[in-house]
Amino acid sequence: MAALFDVGQCKIRPLFYFVRLYMSQYFEIHPDNPQQRLIKQAVEIINQGGVIVYPTDSSYALGCQIGDKDALIRMRRIRQVDDKHNLTLVCRDLSEIATYAKIENADYRLLKSLTPGPYTFILAGTSEVPRRIMHPKRRHIGLRVMDHPIVNALLAELGQPLMSCTLIMPGEELPVTDAEDIRSQLEKQVDLIIDGGPCGIEPTTVIRLTEGSPQILRHGKGKDHGIQE
Repeated sequence: MAALFDVGQCKIRPLFYFVRLYMSQYFEIHPDNPQQRLIKQAVEIINQGGVIVYPTDSSYALGCQIGDKDALIRMRRIRQVDDKHNLTLVCRDLSEIATYAKIENADYRLLKSLTPGPYTFILAGTSEVPRRIMHPKRRHIGLRVMDHPIVNALLAELGQPLMSCTLIMPGEELPVTDAEDIRSQLEKQVDLIIDGGPCGIEPTTVIRLTEGSPQILRHGKGKDHGIQE
C-alpha cells in the first residue's frame, strides 16, 4: 500500500495510489490442461490484492480474494453496481459451500445433484462470510461450484473460495465473450486477464434456497434442475 505523507494535520496518499499507471498482465492458459506455472502466478496476484478476469463454465467473470475490501470496491466500480448486487463465492466443492452457507438437508440433496454445474445458489451466509459481501438486508450470499479446469486449478492453488461476479460491462446486457475484447476495455482496471478461449453468453441459472421450497430467480444455462414453478 502506498505510504502516507503529512500535510499539516492531514495525511494524503500520493497521486499514483489513485491512478493505475500500468497495464494488466495477460495469461493464455489452456482451457483443458492449465499450465501450473501460470496458475501459481495468477494466485500470487490474487493474494496480493489483485482483481482478475477469468473464464468460467458460463462466461467470463471478475474475481478477487475473499474479504478483500479494496478489490471488492474495484470490482463493483468496474460493474457499476452497489452493495445490494449479489456477489458469488466460487467454491471447490460442496463441503466448502457448507462452510459459508446454512444448508438444510433437502437443499443439500439438490446441491449435490447440481454441482458442479452452471448454477448459482442463493443461501443464508454463515459467520465465515465477510458481511460486506452479503446482501446488506437479507444476509444472503451466492455460491457456485464450477465445472471448468482453469477455475478448479485456481481454487486448488488458492485454498479458499474466490469472490466473483459475472463480467458484464456497464450499459450491456450480455457478458463479453472474448478475452482480447476484455483486454482492450479493462487492461488498466484489472491486474490480470486470463485468456482461456471463448466463453458463452448464457448466464447461470440462479436458485434461491432461503424461502423453504427452491425458487428459480433466473433461468440460464442450467436446465436439469427439475424444480417445478
